[in-house]
Amino acid sequence: MIAIIDYGAGNLRSVQNTLDEIGADYKLVRDPAPLETAPKIILPGVGHFGQMLRALDDLNLRGALKRRIEAGVPFLGICLGLQGLFERSEEAPEQQGLAVFPGEVRRFDHSARVPHMGWNDLTAVRPTRLLAGLPEHPFVYFAHSYYVPVVPQTAATCTYSVPYTAILESNNVFGVQCHPEKSGPAGLAIVRNFVNL
Repeated sequence: MIAIIDYGAGNLRSVQNTLDEIGADYKLVRDPAPLETAPKIILPGVGHFGQMLRALDDLNLRGALKRRIEAGVPFLGICLGLQGLFERSEEAPEQQGLAVFPGEVRRFDHSARVPHMGWNDLTAVRPTRLLAGLPEHPFVYFAHSYYVPVVPQTAATCTYSVPYTAILESNNVFGVQCHPEKSGPAGLAIVRNFVNL
């Protein structure tokens, strides 16, 4: 049973629909207790970095989430759920992220049109289980104004004014900047690969 963290993210229903389509069992979670036994965790994300982290704190989920990640439970962060894994973001400098990884989420340069919305291809920089069975440069859907720079945990990049982390993989921790729930067959395959880990 996959735990989907329900802190009020706008894409929650789309994520549920994707899991329904691939026949995955899941449960919406709004308190720490179910996380303690969840075999996998998904953190969907749409909106504002500070708002998401404050919502996780209001629900007392931060500590349980970090404990489960550190215990090796497979975790998938989607869009803002990926960005929340880092220490901070230019979107909300006063707000501490989950700090699973060091570093700062940045805003696209003023020379780039933001938000970055639409279909772009991925370039794998090292093997990642999330892209198993997919073409070399799959196209997926993005909608974001902030990005994670290329870091040691980056498994695939996308370029929009600069190369940035499109897929992250580090042991049991996975993140996607794209919205797999809006990315057609490629997105379904990415989520299925996580479910089947």
